[in-house]
Amino acid sequence: MIHLIKLAVGVRDFAHLAALQASRATAGQPLRYQTRNLPKRADELCDGGSLYWVIGGIVQARQKILGVESATREDGSRCAVLLLAPVPVQVAGFAKKAFQGWRYLEPAEAPPDLAASGAQADEMPEDMRRALAGLGLL
Repeated sequence: MIHLIKLAVGVRDFAHLAALQASRATAGQPLRYQTRNLPKRADELCDGGSLYWVIGGIVQARQKILGVESATREDGSRCAVLLLAPVPVQVAGFAKKAFQGWRYLEPAEAPPDLAASGAQADEMPEDMRRALAGLGLL
């Protein structure tokens, strides 16, 4: 198993990501995320891997990867499609500098889900949660 990590460009916070994903999910179908390059480790991604989202410089969420498909864009160029679970899961974040595209994330480096970590992030203001996550305290 392996994970991917990707910047969530234009997303303000976890609540915003969850709202965007909810609006994109239709009738329980998996969300489709299109990317230029087909991951060479697609089999490992589909074996329990997740796509971790970096929001505002902090890893804040993940979505389980249900499948990886080869596809063609409207202009005829090749691409890959990641099929994602429709609901993102909030994670105990850590700071991550900006990067282009996506990167592999080893399971040992992936942050735990907030529910599993015992943190009460829902009770904290978003700016406080971001500050604590940026310091590696959450």
